[in-house]
Amino acid sequence: MDRAKNIFGNEISASAYKKACKSKEKFKKRFGDDSGTRYVFDVKENRILSPLGTKELVLTEGEGAKFADNAVIVGNIRMGYGHYRIAMAICSCANALGFTPYWFDMNSFPQSTATKLISYQNDLYSMGSRLSQKIGLFNKLVWEPLNSEGFRKLTYNSADQKNSELMVPLLSGLPKDIPYLGTHPWTSQAAVHAGFSRVVNVIPDNWPMGLNLAEGSIHTAQTPSAYLGYKMLRGMDKKRDLSPMPEGSIYYTGHYIDHEFVVNIEKDCEERLKRQVNGAPKRYLLSIGGAGAQQKLFRDIISHLLPDIKKNKAMLLINVGDHKNVWDELKRDIEGLQGMAAEHTDDYDKAKDFIENTDNMQGIHVFSDKDIFAAVYMTNLLIRKCDLLLTKPSELAFYPVPKIMIHRVGGHEAWGAIRAAEIGDGTYELDETRDVLCMLDEITAGKEILTSMCDAIVRAKANGIYNGGYEAVKLATKTNQI
Repeated sequence: MDRAKNIFGNEISASAYKKACKSKEKFKKRFGDDSGTRYVFDVKENRILSPLGTKELVLTEGEGAKFADNAVIVGNIRMGYGHYRIAMAICSCANALGFTPYWFDMNSFPQSTATKLISYQNDLYSMGSRLSQKIGLFNKLVWEPLNSEGFRKLTYNSADQKNSELMVPLLSGLPKDIPYLGTHPWTSQAAVHAGFSRVVNVIPDNWPMGLNLAEGSIHTAQTPSAYLGYKMLRGMDKKRDLSPMPEGSIYYTGHYIDHEFVVNIEKDCEERLKRQVNGAPKRYLLSIGGAGAQQKLFRDIISHLLPDIKKNKAMLLINVGDHKNVWDELKRDIEGLQGMAAEHTDDYDKAKDFIENTDNMQGIHVFSDKDIFAAVYMTNLLIRKCDLLLTKPSELAFYPVPKIMIHRVGGHEAWGAIRAAEIGDGTYELDETRDVLCMLDEITAGKEILTSMCDAIVRAKANGIYNGGYEAVKLATKTNQI
C-alpha cells in the first residue's frame, strides 16, 4: 500500500504524488541508499534517561541487545527541544506504568540515510526559526504561512510519506512486535513502513497539520480541539471535502507530561503560594528554545527585570540549553549583567544539586550544558522550583506551571497559547514586548495572577488534563485503552 498516494481514503492528485516521488529520489541521490544495510542496536546507560528507567539505543557490531519483555520503543528526533521533551515525558510515564522504555533517536546515527535526511531538514527548520525573529518580512510572508498553512496541507504529508521510506533501513534491526511510540511523525511513518505491529503517533502542538499524520498508526492528540481537527482533517485541502480519519485511528489523551511533574503538582503549587505569602522574590524561569531564536525579546525581558532583581523582588533562572553562545551575547549586550549572574556550565550533577537543594534563591542563575539531554531536562528541574515560566507557546505551553506566553515562533504555535489561556495555567499570547513587561510588573507586584494559575493547575490535574503521557503508553501497550 502506497500511503503517499491515498491518505485515509483521500486520493492525492497525480501531480502532487509525482512531486512526492521526486522528493524521495532527490534525497536518495543526495544522501544515499542504505537499504542493503542491517543496523543492530545495543543499549547504554544515559545519566539523564537512566533515572527515568530508560535505556538508550546505540549501534553495535555485536549481536545486539536482548529487549525486556515489557519493552516499549520511543522513537524521536531532535528538532528544537520540543520532540525530545515529549519523548522524555513518554519515557517517564512508561516507566511509572511498569514498562521499560528504549530511547531511539533517529537523528543520532550519522552513517544512516535517515539521520542525514533528518539533520538536513532540522538545520533548515532551525535556520528558518532564527531568521523569522530577525527579519519581519520573512516571518510575515514565509515563516508564518508555512508553519500554519503550508505544513497543514494533506499533500505535504504525501511528500513526507515518500521521504520517510528512506528511513526504514535504520529500523531493520529492531523487533517489530515491540510497542512503538513516535514523538515526531517521521519516526512514526518510518515504523509503519518498517512493519511494526503497534505504532502510536504522539502528535505535538494544538494545531492540526497534515505534516503530523502517520496513517497506519494510532494517533494521539493532547487537546479536544486538536482531536476534532485531525479527525475531520480540518483545512488540509481547501479545494475539496475530505473523508475523515476512521474510527479508532485517533484519540484525545491529554497533555504529554512527565510523571515527576504530575505526581508533584499539588506540592509544587503549594510551595509557589507559600513563597508568595512569605514575600520571597518571584522566581522567573526563562527557557531558551532549541533553535536559539528570540534573543532581542530576551534582552528586553532581562533588562526590565534587573531593577527588581537588585531590590530582591524578583530573581531569574535562565536555561540557554546547549546554546551557550546566546548567553555570551546577552552578557555582551545588557549593561550590568556580567557581574550579577552565577553561571552553572557543563556540570549537570552540580547544577541539579543546586536546583533541588537551594531554598533561598536570589539574583540571576544561568544554566547551560553541551549535552543535549542535560540541556533539555534542566528545564524540567527548574520548572518545579520556579514560580513562573516565560516561554513561547511550544510544547512547554502544555506543562503544569504558571506561564507567560511570549510571542510564537511559527504560526502552528498560536493555539498552544490559546489552550493555556483557556485552562488558566498561562496567559494569552503576548504579541508585543510592552505587553510582556506589563504582565511581569503585575505579577511581581501582586498575588492574584499567580494564585489563579496555581489553582487552575490543581483543577486541571483533577480533570486528567495532564495524563496524556500515561494514556499514550496505554494505547501502545493495549493496557486499559481509552
